[in-house]
Amino acid sequence: MDLVFRDAEVVDGTGEPSYRADVAIDGGRIAAIVKEAAQAGCQRPTARRIVDAEGLALAPGFIDMHAHSDLALLRDPDHSAKAAQGVTLEVLGQDGLSYAPVDDRTLAEVRRTIAGWNGGGPDDTTVDFDFDWRTVGEYLDRLDTAHGGRGIAVNAAYLVPQGTVRMYAMGWEDRPATDTELERMRQLVAEGLEQGAVGMSSGLTYTPGMYAPDAELTELCRVVASYGGYYCPHHRSYGAGALRAYEEMVALTRDAGCALHLAHATMNFGVNKGRAPELLALLDAALDGGADISLDTYPYTPGCTTLVAVLPSWAHEGGPEALLARLADDATAERIRHHLEELGSDGCHGVPVEWDTIEISGVTNPALAEWVGRTVPDWPTARRLLLEDRLGSTVLQHVGHEENVRAIMRHRVHTGGSDGILQGAKPHPRAYGTFPEYLGRYVREEGVLSLEECVAHLTSRPAARLRLPDRGRIREGFVADLVLFDPATVAAGSTYAAPRTLPVGIPHVLVNGRFVIEDGKRTDELPGRSVRRSGR
Repeated sequence: MDLVFRDAEVVDGTGEPSYRADVAIDGGRIAAIVKEAAQAGCQRPTARRIVDAEGLALAPGFIDMHAHSDLALLRDPDHSAKAAQGVTLEVLGQDGLSYAPVDDRTLAEVRRTIAGWNGGGPDDTTVDFDFDWRTVGEYLDRLDTAHGGRGIAVNAAYLVPQGTVRMYAMGWEDRPATDTELERMRQLVAEGLEQGAVGMSSGLTYTPGMYAPDAELTELCRVVASYGGYYCPHHRSYGAGALRAYEEMVALTRDAGCALHLAHATMNFGVNKGRAPELLALLDAALDGGADISLDTYPYTPGCTTLVAVLPSWAHEGGPEALLARLADDATAERIRHHLEELGSDGCHGVPVEWDTIEISGVTNPALAEWVGRTVPDWPTARRLLLEDRLGSTVLQHVGHEENVRAIMRHRVHTGGSDGILQGAKPHPRAYGTFPEYLGRYVREEGVLSLEECVAHLTSRPAARLRLPDRGRIREGFVADLVLFDPATVAAGSTYAAPRTLPVGIPHVLVNGRFVIEDGKRTDELPGRSVRRSGR
């Protein structure tokens, strides 16, 4: 054998009670599990390397169901932000905006639009690779051959981004698609799924995806369903219209016959304090009626997005350059302010903006660095930042409620997703801390979930949603994506003051049977590969 974890407390991902065992790895897969080997007196597996796992828990690698590492995996071979947490698979292409499928025009537009999430904007001189892919398949191939052909730090799956698809097919116009345009979008989604995407995402408070009416989304979901994929919407409101927005997604996917995975499912802003039970009742009724639904959350209260995202959708029509022109015009900027502060912008979830909840977490213009960590005092300041940073500023939005976070994470279809934006000088600590935060705070310290239940949320449940037959559990023959951690000490190191601090209590992480974290340190291994949809 290549490796044996000896006397580990195996938390196998099923939610069933843990057990003591030797677990042997060979050829990148779990080759043998010998329960209570020391006590049974049976022959114990041997290997070229034996790791003493006494007192430690061995679990399947964690699956980040909502990641924004689309460029980070290509830029940073280390990628300790996720590897050190025990994450062995990330789902990219989130919120309806990513880098494939594209043509030259669409790629330039999407690079500027989500530079705040991923960097890689047209003016980013730190990008050291070519954006030479155009299709989903070519992007996945690039992940497989990144860093001189060595690969990436952890595995990655991909969702076809509906906003990018709409941008490709019809630009930034706020209108229903023509029959020809809709057929082009259907083709693009089908091609992405054929090339390995696991489903489709939307960002329905982000333009241009939010311009799509339900009928258009339903047609695209029918395509997704025909390939056995799932729909992952950031839906139309997490604020004033949150419950209606959840109902809309449940009804839409029911009509399309498509599986539904609700992205960063929570109830934010003052209007939704204490209302998580209403959301959970809605989901339970749909599940009991036969709907195929899952969701993900991160264990924190603030959200994180770009500053430009809170603006009303009408201001974005025509694309980033048209928006910058509107911001530069005093009369139009006043109209934007009126929508933001008095009416409640659709980009701000129908809630009038509260500037003291918006904290700048990153800028792309070094001249604006003094703003990082400060709240935005008013619209004139926000307008100046948007113009001088060319829409690249990221923000923390302090609008969540702890009781909602706790209630939702207990739900039977809950999974973990970091929604981790890795850009900016002061990113949200969830990017570096989501999974140890679950294990340390919400399992050990507060008992919101049992260890076995929590591990199931982070492993087998997401693997089932992704239809991965040989990941997410500790079983003989399964891929050796594994994390060995200390239940007594595991904790997130990241804080709001020091968000890039790595976690503690996770000495070993394996991706495809190879150590990416060994004795608490990042190795130089790059065993990660794209994980592609299989079957139809």
